[in-house]
Amino acid sequence: MEEAVRERTSHGLQHFASHITRVEVHLADENGGRVTPNDKRCTMEARLEGRKPTVATAHADTVDEAVRSAATKLARVLESELGRLGAR
Repeated sequence: MEEAVRERTSHGLQHFASHITRVEVHLADENGGRVTPNDKRCTMEARLEGRKPTVATAHADTVDEAVRSAATKLARVLESELGRLGAR
């Protein structure tokens, strides 16, 4: 599972690789053993050089879907954040 998460994360954020110093991924099953919709949570935190961490969280039915969604959300936030930095 670790390798799959690493692959999804690096693929989703490869466009920003030169700006990112570290990415942390936190996974949780919010309902333990019970099966309920959207109970898998993925929180991704990316650290850009000299900036505060940028965080995105996603919920889904599976860990894979949650990781994909969080990576997509984080990429959008980073795009916006780096765009603002470029405008300065």
